[in-house]
Amino acid sequence: MEELKGLAEAAGYTVVGSIEQVRRPDPRYQVGPGKAREIADLVRKLGAEKIIFGNELKPVQAYNLAKLSGVEVIDRFQLILEIFVKRASTKEAKLQIALARLNYELAQAKERVRLAKMGEQPGFLGLGKYQVDIYYEMIRRRIKHIQKELRRVRRTRELHRRHRRRLGFPLVSLAGYTNSGKSTLFNSLTRESVPTSSSVFTTLSTTVRMSSLQGVKVLVTDTVGFIDRLPITLIEAFHSTLEEMVYSDLILLVVDVSEPLEEIRRKAECCLETIRQIGASKLPMVTALNKIDLTSEGELDEKIASLKDVTPNPVPISALYGINIETLKGEMLRQLEGSLETVWMSPLAK
Repeated sequence: MEELKGLAEAAGYTVVGSIEQVRRPDPRYQVGPGKAREIADLVRKLGAEKIIFGNELKPVQAYNLAKLSGVEVIDRFQLILEIFVKRASTKEAKLQIALARLNYELAQAKERVRLAKMGEQPGFLGLGKYQVDIYYEMIRRRIKHIQKELRRVRRTRELHRRHRRRLGFPLVSLAGYTNSGKSTLFNSLTRESVPTSSSVFTTLSTTVRMSSLQGVKVLVTDTVGFIDRLPITLIEAFHSTLEEMVYSDLILLVVDVSEPLEEIRRKAECCLETIRQIGASKLPMVTALNKIDLTSEGELDEKIASLKDVTPNPVPISALYGINIETLKGEMLRQLEGSLETVWMSPLAK
């Protein structure tokens, strides 16, 4: 719930109340009928303008809740899309977000049109005027157009990747849960100044810069942050960005070690699963246990011991204050030397 609240605030909402229920999903409302009426009463009492569910909602559930409460109802996926729309700054990121939104709509097109015809409801965008086949075909045409544009971007990215390979530079990809400090570490490693923030999803586009690991030149890539239950639609949409990780020589996993142990484990496991989903789990990996300036030495030792199974080759650091960065570079170099013996035969090794 705290993470959902953080996502809502990142999207620009002011959270005025929250409510939870533990039960099997109700086919009509997701929550039970009594809890749904309680939510509707809370909306009227607090003057809320939107309801956000942490669970995935079916169109009929969102429709019934909107009808009962009189306000728009969205789920976690739609909330993340709203954040992405606000944060996207490049053409590629905007295209990827549009593709994710359209794929989401396509999967629910027939049900959304049927419900929209039943009567105008908050959040249903007046779709009642469309016949199912017309609406469906319109989405498909837009998806094909965006996919065509993204293929052009991917071809350009592939040319850049081949150029880097010809130069002989090993590629290190930063990975980690959103707001773990990836961009801050990127700046520390590359002496750059990409935007950083305490909010989620600051980085939505890939940035590549040169870094030196004890005299060895490498390219470091900053990528979009992960989040628990990241919808597969988003993973697919951001494939052209995430594939940079697949072609890496080393993954640098960034973990916020200042959080409670169970949260660190949950987020680390989420990152490892996402890395597995995109096909990069067999690559060498180093874990930067970030934000050690916010935890005590005894607590840090306890966490390191407890997280051995989900933090490959851990190195405790503070990206913000530059603590142990040289130690981290040494471990990165050690892992690279083990997997890239042919690279060191290039002029870079002289």
